Amino acid sequence: MAHQNQKGLKRIIYAFGYSMRGFKACFELEEAFRQEVILLIPLIPLGLWLAETPVERALLVGSLLLVPIVELLNSAIEANVDRVGLERHELSARAKDIASAAVFSSIAFVVVIWLVILLPKI
Repeated sequence: MAHQNQKGLKRIIYAFGYSMRGFKACFELEEAFRQEVILLIPLIPLGLWLAETPVERALLVGSLLLVPIVELLNSAIEANVDRVGLERHELSARAKDIASAAVFSSIAFVVVIWLVILLPKI
């Protein structure tokens, strides 16, 4: 990779640029990531408003932010598997399915956290 020998602030600047490229690529190419980011727009303020304590805010918002993080990892795994080959292979399918299960688990985590915090308030 270019600029791998950079040190200090230059390395941080290049790393930031690579991260922004990754966000952009995922947003442009992955429908699920776009949907999750769009859902964050109303849900983060809602979580901040519904929470009564800083810990509740951290759990409601933090659980939401976990979903796109896991989706980024899922998309990276899928891209890597597809780069190796597009033919059907049991291990490729397993890798993609496991990554998809991680996304599902992160969404289930959000639902559980929100229910545990908000149901007693109803």
